Amino acid sequence: MSVCPLPKEILSTLLPFLKVAGAYAAQIQQRIAALPDKYDGDNLFANALTDADLSVQTFMEVALLAKFPNARFYGEEYEKSYNTKYFRAIDLGPKGDYLITLDPIDGTRYYMDGHANYLLIMTVLNDDEFEAAIALSPANNCYYYSLRGQGTFVGGLDDELDQCKPLKIDNPGETVLLGTLLSPIAPVVRSHFPTIDLKTEYSSKTPVPPINGLLTGEVAGVILASAQFIDTAALAWMAQEMGYCLTTYEGNPLPPLSACQDYRRSEIIVSATEAMQQKLIEIMKTVEL
Repeated sequence: MSVCPLPKEILSTLLPFLKVAGAYAAQIQQRIAALPDKYDGDNLFANALTDADLSVQTFMEVALLAKFPNARFYGEEYEKSYNTKYFRAIDLGPKGDYLITLDPIDGTRYYMDGHANYLLIMTVLNDDEFEAAIALSPANNCYYYSLRGQGTFVGGLDDELDQCKPLKIDNPGETVLLGTLLSPIAPVVRSHFPTIDLKTEYSSKTPVPPINGLLTGEVAGVILASAQFIDTAALAWMAQEMGYCLTTYEGNPLPPLSACQDYRRSEIIVSATEAMQQKLIEIMKTVEL
C-alpha cells in the first residue's frame, strides 16, 4: 500500500506553497546575496548557493512535514537543512512508496545574474520512473506540470492544476543544447544543428536557454552527460510526457530510477522529433567522450 497519496494530490496540495515560495524568490532576486560556493570545480551552475535556495527548501519542508509527515523527501540542500532528520527517508522506496524531491532554485546562476529563466522544481518519484513533476517559473508568471502517462500542462500562476492546458510546441525548430560536460563535442553537433554550448556560451548579461527551453520552444534537443533527478532529468521527462523522444546515447529506453546512482541519470538525449533523435544518436556514436 502506498504511504503517500496519489501523485496529483501531492502536487495540488503543495502547489499553493510552491507559488508562495516562487513569489518570495522573485521578490528578493535583485537583492540576493550569494553564500559561499557549494562545490569546487569549474561548473558555474553548481557553484552557487543563495539565501533563496535554503529559504525555499526550508519553507517547502515545513509544508511537507505538515501535510505529508510520513513522506520520503530529498531536497537539494538536504545536508544543510535542519529538517532532513524529520523525514522518514531521503532515498527511493519500493513501488508505490513515493519519494518527493525539490530543487529550490533550478538555475541558481541564472537567478543570481538576474535572468528570468530559473525554476522551482518538485517531483514525485516511484521506484522505476517519475510519477509527477512541476516546474514553476515565477518571473514568467506560469508553471508546467506533468503526470505519468497523462501529458504535460501549462498554466498561469493564478490557475489550479485542472485549469492548465496541454503543452504543445508548434514549431520547435532544430536548436540543440549541450550540457557543460559535452562542450568538446560542440563543433561536431554544430555541423548538423544550430547548437548552444552552455559551458562556453553562458553569459551573465544575455540569457541563453537552459534545458527548460524544451518546455518553452527555445530548444528542440538536449544532450546531457548526466541529469539529476531533481532538475534536468525531471525536465527531460516532462518533455517526454509532452511527446518528445528520450533515450540513452545508444537509443535505448532509460534505465529505471532504482538502477541509477547518486540521484541522477546519465547519458541522455531528448529531442522534438523521431528524425532528430535518430540523427543525434548517430552523432553520439561517432564522437569520443
